[in-house]
This record gives sequence, C-alpha cells and structure tokens, in this order.
Amino acid sequence: MASLVLAGCQDSFSHRSQAPIPTETLALMSQIGTDQDAPMLIRAYKKEAELEIWKMRSDGHYVRLKTYPMCRWSGQLGPKTREGDRQVPEGFYSITPAQMNPNSNYYLSFNVGYPNQLDRALGHTGGAIMVHGACSSAGCFSMTDAQIAEIYAIARSSFDGGQQEIQMQSFPFRFTAENLAKHRLDPNMAFWEQLREGSDHFDVTNQEPKVAFCGRHYVFNVTSENGQAFDAAAPCPPLSQSAELMQAVSNKADKDNAKIAELVRRGVAPVRVVYQDGGQHPFFSTRFAEVSRPEAIVPPQEIKLDGGTLHDGNKQPSQLSKAQDTHNHAEPGGKK
Repeated sequence: MASLVLAGCQDSFSHRSQAPIPTETLALMSQIGTDQDAPMLIRAYKKEAELEIWKMRSDGHYVRLKTYPMCRWSGQLGPKTREGDRQVPEGFYSITPAQMNPNSNYYLSFNVGYPNQLDRALGHTGGAIMVHGACSSAGCFSMTDAQIAEIYAIARSSFDGGQQEIQMQSFPFRFTAENLAKHRLDPNMAFWEQLREGSDHFDVTNQEPKVAFCGRHYVFNVTSENGQAFDAAAPCPPLSQSAELMQAVSNKADKDNAKIAELVRRGVAPVRVVYQDGGQHPFFSTRFAEVSRPEAIVPPQEIKLDGGTLHDGNKQPSQLSKAQDTHNHAEPGGKK
C-alpha cells in the first residue's frame, strides 16, 4: 500500500512538470522575437531578489523575457564556501536535463550545478543548491509554486528544442555604478570583479559568455593558444581573445568606473550590508501566507565603513561577524 501511495505522489509531482507555458508568456515570446523552443539563460541577483529569464532570438542574441521577484534567498552577499553555511552561491553555473527534478518536495526544482570547477578548486563544499518552489530557503533560490511551474516549463521547452545546458549567472547584486561604489571595500570585491567581467561580456554582446576556469579564477570568451586544457587549479595557459570583444568590454568597464569614481567624489559611502538570513523581493513584504519563516525576513543593516572599519552604534565588527557566523550554522539542512 505504501508503494502505491508513493507512486501516486510521484505521478502527481510528475504531472506538475508537464504543465504548459502560460499563453501570456508564449505571446510575450512572440512579441520579443523568440519562441518556446529557443535556448534560455538565467540571471539571478541576490540583493535585488530578482531572477531573470532570457531567451535567444533567431540571430543568436538573447533578449530578456521576464523578471521574477524572488520569494526567498538565504545567507549574506558573497559566495558559498562551505557545507551548511546557508549561502546562496554566486558564479556561473550550468543546468542540464539531468538536474531537473519533477518529483521535488518543493513543488518543482532544478539543481543549479554548484559546486562548479572553480568552487571545487577553491575547496568550497556543499551541494544540492536548487531553484525551487515553496518559498523556503536554506541556501537555495526560492520562488512561489506558480513561478517555478512557469520557469520549469520554459526550461523544459528549451531542452526539448535541443539546448543541452542552460547557463545560470548568479550575482550578489546588479553591477550598477551605485552598487559597486557602495560595496567597494567589501572583502569579496576581487571575486565580484570576476563576475562583473562575465556580466559585462553578456551585456556587451547579448550572447552567452563562454566560461572557463584557470588560475583559480574565471576567464571568459577565451581560447587556449597551445591547445592546453583548462584546469581551474592550475595556471592559465597562453590565452587568446577577440580584440574587438576585449575592446568593447574594456570600454564598458571604463565608463562604469568613471561613474563609480564620480559617486565616490560625491560622497557615496562604502557600506557592508548585513542580513539576518537573506532576503526577499519587496513584492512579498505583505504576502506572508506565501513565505516560510516570515519572522526571519527583516530589512538588512547597511553599515557604513570608514577605511575598512565598521561603524555601528550597537555592535563592534567582531560581534557582527560572530553573530552572523552563529546564525549561518543554525539548521544547516542537508548538504547546503
């Protein structure tokens, strides 16, 4: 009897995974010059709590289809480094059909592909990081059930159309001049500059950047001049890249850096943003029925920095770090 009940549950879950793309979304695809079989790409932003779906047009360039308010993400800004830290990872990841889970306990889900080769080379641990429904997160990108049903259907259709891997770009925030100016003293900035470069490659071309790993960092749209294989833990081989693309990315970075410098001159203070345990999009601020553990969702503290020193009337830097670390180790939940 138990096996029959289980089979029935799995059949029900599997039916969820076959739900069609809503007609309104199909109409939107047509309006922007793409269709349900075209490849897709995902971009996620933790601070803004938004997840974007991009679809490829017939000319090979991507166009943004929809932006979904993220119902829940956990942890702090910064990459995931260890199992149980409740951190949503940051980086470039690949999603294959094998990572789609039609029988998820979180309505539907798919594994984002953490850890990637660079994460492993850096000794980062953990796994089972998902985009899923149920609006509950312990290191995942959590959406509502209706949102994940639509995102899952779009991904399924892209795979049915022949796409082998979906690139997911996970960022701490949108790489605007204001965000970069505010977070300029963050200890993660060197890593975030790598992600920013990959983001700029996409923004300049509207094409999926080719991601590789060497020298314990990301490299984008490069080839090995001598045919040597890329190894995330080994020094980079001699690299070549389109001079035109390099110039375009450099020009964008120069313009953005000038804006950052101007904001600093105008007195934009460096800050550290501290979350109690992640965040959510403001859209859900009054929709508590859809949110797990709403008591954990409080506005983050934006603490001003002066020469790398935290200024907060109630806590010293060491106290903030200790409190944050204690919270991150609470209720680790599986490998996450």
